[in-house]
Amino acid sequence: MNIYLVLFLGLLSWMSYMSSRVLMSLYALELGASASAIGLLIGLYGLGPLLLSVKAGKIADRLGTYWPTTLGSAGIASGLAIPYFFRGLPVLYLSAFVMGVSLVFINIALQHLIASFGDREQRTRNVSLQSLAIALGGMVGPLLVGFLIDQCGHVPTFLYLALLVAASTVAWIACRRLIPHSGGSEKPQASGGVRDLLGQAKLRRIVVVSGLVVAGVDLYSFFMPIYGHSIGLSATLIGVVLGAYAAATFVVRTALPVLVRRWGEERVMSASMYVAGATFLLFPFVHNIAALLVLSFVLGLGLGCGQPLSLIMTYNRSPAGRSGEALGLRFTIVNLTHMIIPLAFGTIGTALGLVTVFFANSAMMFGGGYANARGAAKER
Repeated sequence: MNIYLVLFLGLLSWMSYMSSRVLMSLYALELGASASAIGLLIGLYGLGPLLLSVKAGKIADRLGTYWPTTLGSAGIASGLAIPYFFRGLPVLYLSAFVMGVSLVFINIALQHLIASFGDREQRTRNVSLQSLAIALGGMVGPLLVGFLIDQCGHVPTFLYLALLVAASTVAWIACRRLIPHSGGSEKPQASGGVRDLLGQAKLRRIVVVSGLVVAGVDLYSFFMPIYGHSIGLSATLIGVVLGAYAAATFVVRTALPVLVRRWGEERVMSASMYVAGATFLLFPFVHNIAALLVLSFVLGLGLGCGQPLSLIMTYNRSPAGRSGEALGLRFTIVNLTHMIIPLAFGTIGTALGLVTVFFANSAMMFGGGYANARGAAKER
């Protein structure tokens, strides 16, 4: 039962964090922010993880996972509370930065903890369960946020999310003895930091692909609300569209262990990126809610595989005793992409329109899928 308790408590943080990104975008639009200003807001979510991910991974390797999960959860609650007590667009930038810093510690610690339960086969199952929990959070969170915004307004919604994460923080403390938090790991096989890890071709390829997959997810999460707003959808309907995407990720992640056993990690990863690339091409031509629901669901089927697969593949390819550090490197690459691409795409969206954003994202997905397939073929 330990894995389910960990997943439930993690779910509260993941759901609130993912929901906050939708809430941030819509609130920033309410305050009159441009697409480039929202791109900067997105980028600030990734600044802390960019700077601290490898360090957070080393902490999880050497000191264990209890303190990173507990303090990270408390930090997310604090970041969500900031816009409730202080108003204005600059406050949102501070809030995004605080939540990004907090997420890196809780996220890597939980990845390390969940992947450490059992052997390689059990690891695939456990990480799949984690991905299902994240998908559930992504499905429920936007629906909840959209409803709360329409019923209560943007600012009170920040407080409700903060209280939810605060409850999970209290639970981490209360359940400390029930959860076998991993302690310091065995001595690493090799040292040398980031350069040494990036020198390993298989690991380098998968962390780069991870960055592209998560960039696609993030750009969808942030630019779909902007696109929905531009075609006149309410916050509730935008939440429903995002919920369809999350529902698809839940469905495909349920089947992920079967897909991997049948076709292998590499083929499933490349196929997921091709599906995402094709779907992004169609978004600018769709303006009714039914078609948007279908496209979001198909996109969820594609991108829903990428995140858990990249996590499993990173952990399996990491040197002994350095799994947390490798996960931290993956998270660094993810957030480097998370910072650079939204800023660039926000500028593109302001100058050239959202159509260009979707087309560029499509090209990125197709390119990543091809690069992954080609690299895997060379390694064989």
